[in-house]
Amino acid sequence: MSEYGTWRRVGREGRRFLRAHLAVLGRLALWSLLESAHTFLGGYAVARALDDGFLAGRTGTGLGWLAAAGAGALLGALALRGVFGGLADLVEPLRDGLVRRAVRQALDRAVADPPRAAGSGAVSRLTQQSEMARDSFAGLVLTARSFVFTALGALAGLAALAPALLLFVLPALLLGAVCFAATLHPMALVQRAALDTDEALSARTGELAAGLRDVVACGGAAEAGARVERLVAAQQRLTRRLARWAALRTLALGVAGRLPVVALLAGAPWLLGRGVSAGALAGAFTYLVQSLLPALDALMTALGSAGTRLLVVLDRFCDPQPVPGDARAARPAPGGAAAVPAPALPSPGHGGPARPVPAAELRRLRFAYGPHAQPVIDGLDLVLHDGEHLAVVGPSGIGKSTLTALLAGLLPPGAGSVLLAGAPAAAAPDRGPDPRRTLLPQEAYVFTGTVRENLAHLCPGPVPDARAARALAALGADRLVDRLGGLDATVDPGRLSPGERQLLALTAAYLSPAPLLLLDEATCHLDARTEERAERALAARPGTLVVVAHRISSAARADRVLVLDGTRAVCGTHAELPARSPLYRDLVGMWNADR
Repeated sequence: MSEYGTWRRVGREGRRFLRAHLAVLGRLALWSLLESAHTFLGGYAVARALDDGFLAGRTGTGLGWLAAAGAGALLGALALRGVFGGLADLVEPLRDGLVRRAVRQALDRAVADPPRAAGSGAVSRLTQQSEMARDSFAGLVLTARSFVFTALGALAGLAALAPALLLFVLPALLLGAVCFAATLHPMALVQRAALDTDEALSARTGELAAGLRDVVACGGAAEAGARVERLVAAQQRLTRRLARWAALRTLALGVAGRLPVVALLAGAPWLLGRGVSAGALAGAFTYLVQSLLPALDALMTALGSAGTRLLVVLDRFCDPQPVPGDARAARPAPGGAAAVPAPALPSPGHGGPARPVPAAELRRLRFAYGPHAQPVIDGLDLVLHDGEHLAVVGPSGIGKSTLTALLAGLLPPGAGSVLLAGAPAAAAPDRGPDPRRTLLPQEAYVFTGTVRENLAHLCPGPVPDARAARALAALGADRLVDRLGGLDATVDPGRLSPGERQLLALTAAYLSPAPLLLLDEATCHLDARTEERAERALAARPGTLVVVAHRISSAARADRVLVLDGTRAVCGTHAELPARSPLYRDLVGMWNADR
């Protein structure tokens, strides 16, 4: 997403959050009014102490006004105490909301791709990034609130002392603020681009370090080095641009922080000649030096550092965080995937039977992990009928898990559509699990509870013992359950092997009423015989079965095989595909050699 899109997205979420906490903002504003009174008294009391007290020979009056200024300082301390109390009511809900969002993102990622969920950055978002967002947001609220109400009190005080003072202070102040504001967005663009380039460079060097020997052996050292050099050069250019913008920002800070004082000094003779008292000038300098300019400097510093940091961190939480596993290795050609022919359906004649609704249908499906990324799936057409058994094959990282996530409605298509039983695959988020499909990932989901609870958690109601026993026998899991102690025995997932966990999860999927089962290498920890028994049982179950295959025997058992090769998709039977797909022919040879 572009930086403009990031600002819009984060801004939209921010406005929604602030609207939900208007009462807290109101309390902060009321406490901050005391700070305005403190600022007003600070300069006004100095002016009166000089004009009405010390310069007029009335020392007692002068001391009284200085005492009033001291009382204003107490008001400021009281205001700060109330502000910090209200601030907690604003920043803690923000942190809690970010933590909930991070947990939801981590769970979504774990469901879509459990093997890679541990590296998803969820721990960083839950701890470091959520705390960083809270601290940055608190700092911005404090400084922005302080500047607004300090400026209100200072400008009101200048107007009360002599309205002519505003002619020298306000234009210079606005000029500096406008110059600073003009640097915010361009500098954020450069900072975001520098961050993206730094992440790309880290990822690229990590990939090279892991496969350096293979790169050198294949003669790709020059090309690999050139790619890294391009990223280094880009990072260098962005660093120079960032330094130039930082220099402009420093200049803007100088204009905003010093120009009002210079303008007031230069205009002092003119002001004194038109009746502005020496006390009023001293009060004006007090407003500038002690209140207004420090508050402006703090605001600009916070916006330049904490503001940009907060924008980047909040964008991470706003990001839907798609699972990037398959995208890293995908290499689709510009032409996209070829349309996959489906078995022909008889066209109903006039008054004949209605055309059956496919179990699943992909129409010109396209998906990429980012607006500028190469598509993982491009232009894929596929029709799955009720009762069909489809195997999906292809090299590791080519897009098989992405396809199952799209079929399950866990990822939104970039273009085209995914239909389950004639309706969009993405279900409403507030309706709970989608009863139309069950997705089993590679890492089986088994929880601490009874065997019965683990087998029935995908069903809308209790499962009778006889039905559970038939399912266990069909999948070959009955001996495992007997060893565990029966249906009412407690399951400790940590004491089960990966294959045992998969066997329990497959039995739960068998009992599920969902008409579409998606197995994303959900049998990879089973031996060949147990895998065959489980797949045959699941294929015989009413409904449609899609299996991401990792053995040739699994593909041979399917009605059709979908080959994803990164340039085009080919679909056909196991017998005909070796002649139609060189990739499938190579995979068959590799699988046979490994047996």
